[in-house]
Amino acid sequence: MGEYMEDRKSSYYGFGEEDERILEVIAARYIGANPPIPFALRTFSKAGILQTAEGLYDMELASKLPQAEDGDYAYAFGLVWSDGEREIDGLLEPLGPIRLFVNEKLEYRSTVVDELDPKARIKVPLAFTPGWNTLLIEARNTRSGFGCRFGADEAKVRILQVLAPFADRQGSAGWVFSEPVKTACFGGSDLGQAFPNWQEPEAATGLRWLPATQWPDAKQEQSVPNLERIYGNLAQSAAAYAWSSVRIPASADQIELSGTVWGTTQIWVDDTLATTVTGGGPFHIQVKVQPGVRQIVVRTESAKERWGFELAAEAGGKPLAFTDPVKVHGNPSPWLYLGPFPAERMLKPQEVRTVKRPFDGLGGPIYWEVDAPEMRVRPFYENAMLSNKWTTEGATNFGRWDYPLGVTMYGLLRTAKALNRPDIRRYALSHISTCTEMYEYSLWDREEYGFPGINHQLVLMRMLDNCGSFGSAMLEAYLDGAEQAEFRQIADTIADFMLHRLERREDGAFYRRCDGEYSADTMWADDLYMSAPFLVRYSMVTGEADAIDEAAKQFLRFKRYLYMSEQQIMSHVYDFKYGLPTRIPWGRGNGWVLFSLSELLERLPETHEDREELLAMFRELSQGIAALQSGSGLWHQVLNRPDAYLEASCTAMFVYAFSRGVRFGWLDREGPYAEAALKGWRGLTAQAIDRQGNVHGVCSGSRYSFSPDYYMEDLRTVRNDNHGIGIMMLAAVEVMQLKAFGFAEEGR
Repeated sequence: MGEYMEDRKSSYYGFGEEDERILEVIAARYIGANPPIPFALRTFSKAGILQTAEGLYDMELASKLPQAEDGDYAYAFGLVWSDGEREIDGLLEPLGPIRLFVNEKLEYRSTVVDELDPKARIKVPLAFTPGWNTLLIEARNTRSGFGCRFGADEAKVRILQVLAPFADRQGSAGWVFSEPVKTACFGGSDLGQAFPNWQEPEAATGLRWLPATQWPDAKQEQSVPNLERIYGNLAQSAAAYAWSSVRIPASADQIELSGTVWGTTQIWVDDTLATTVTGGGPFHIQVKVQPGVRQIVVRTESAKERWGFELAAEAGGKPLAFTDPVKVHGNPSPWLYLGPFPAERMLKPQEVRTVKRPFDGLGGPIYWEVDAPEMRVRPFYENAMLSNKWTTEGATNFGRWDYPLGVTMYGLLRTAKALNRPDIRRYALSHISTCTEMYEYSLWDREEYGFPGINHQLVLMRMLDNCGSFGSAMLEAYLDGAEQAEFRQIADTIADFMLHRLERREDGAFYRRCDGEYSADTMWADDLYMSAPFLVRYSMVTGEADAIDEAAKQFLRFKRYLYMSEQQIMSHVYDFKYGLPTRIPWGRGNGWVLFSLSELLERLPETHEDREELLAMFRELSQGIAALQSGSGLWHQVLNRPDAYLEASCTAMFVYAFSRGVRFGWLDREGPYAEAALKGWRGLTAQAIDRQGNVHGVCSGSRYSFSPDYYMEDLRTVRNDNHGIGIMMLAAVEVMQLKAFGFAEEGR
């Protein structure tokens, strides 16, 4: 039996030395488990509960409910979907008396100390079950305050997306909160209704919930034209667009459009102008069309008295229903609205029909809205990774900007080239582009709502983890011919952060300041990977040497702090609070160093002043690491502890680096390194990669410790963890090239 599976289940048992097949299966399993699901578009009220810059939902209710009297109660209610078992740490800052219920179970009740401490911050474990989970917060108004701030710890990584409850708000994003009441309504066993039923209409609770979804005057919706309802009566002339679609039956070659407009109006069917109605009034036209779904765009200018339009469509005497042009969950109508614009601004219909960017409107950036009070369209990343410590099955990672996924996308890009598979390349580019093409929007989203709904780590860039790895994969795609305009803009932003704004020690070495956190004032071996591969590629893209020079200097600086010379391996972390390295040679930490150093040496000019010193560093580390390989071919989680478990991701990184070192001539081709690489790959295929392409034996994401027990006992392995999938593909590609170079494992 292998380390993680029965021999019969291993990829080596199934495919032997057919490395191309093993590589193909790993890639296919990943792509199949992570389908290209786009960001979810949902309605969201700007008048609702927004998030702080840290990602906590700001439920300071005194300002939202000024009519509340001392002693009144109010409730905040929301839904969280989870594909599987999920555990995250919640943070709660009480402003007054608070009770928090998760799935109708009391998880936290504030104490008087919490309520009166303005700095109180309570960590509350949140355990979500598969399917819908309810969050209910009860707040009581006192002179000390009313409400709380609540959310996920490390919110940009552990995304807590809350949706609205109740049948009449289905699909909308965001919490609802009740108007104040005199007595507690929920959460007591002696009450007739212990908890609100999120599946029923909200009126069934007997409370009025905010933000409002209906116009204040019930008659207003019928009596006031749509654009006037949404944008009001403006003091200056303006224009707005509306977007919908209609399905034309196969039997029709034309449709009839009729209605009334207030203000000069243009109507397009797809990209063809169907009519212009000057000054407003009723109209009726016939339009030649092709069967299928046709896009309808309406542009209407404001009139002195009214602003808006009414539109109906029919074919062959039968009415046609308008439908969503794009899926927006919670939209009460099939129309989306965009405005106001200056009246002289004219957009082409194909420019209008996009949800990927904000628009320059009258008074600033604008985005799509729907026909309800202050109700916007907003994209959300909802493919959050599960946090179960044993598996990530059931989660899809598509569209996430995250450092392990940067390695995964790099692995897929290299796999596509090695196997001549343009479909794999298209998938990787689609994942990358899903993030980058909405970069401008995500910046605006953060400014508009306090915390972004997408691209969390990219937008909230504060450390190397947030940008370097995925940025490197993005530039790899750019260098391979994917010239998306946003790639360079984002790369420039990341480079400016690394070269000019990132925290440094006095000698220029990158480190993590992280004030107030456990990791304050530390240097991590991981950060050579989080910085150097990006800086190398950025130099290739720009032709400027500063970035690659910086990468070279960082390796030499890090070595001074982390290198364990007696064994020729690296400590995981240097803690400046203690003035000491931890002297724990974590496997993957060393893997990041050797992996990244090989990326630098491949592109560092032969005449570079630091090249010989860096080559010596590569050879010293390779010698130390090779000496610690186990008989199985795998390396240990803590490299110099034979009693530590065998870990797959560091093994793949060493296989990758050794293969490159031999192939590029940095390592002695008569030495042990080719054999170590091939033995390591054999160990992975026989013990850590199964026939279905599942990757086993990968250590979960790490913090740090001065004790090896943390790495050996607390950090367990996770099946199909993204810290290991991409590097398995990269190791396979390099082994294939090493074998093509004429090397084979001895004794086989």
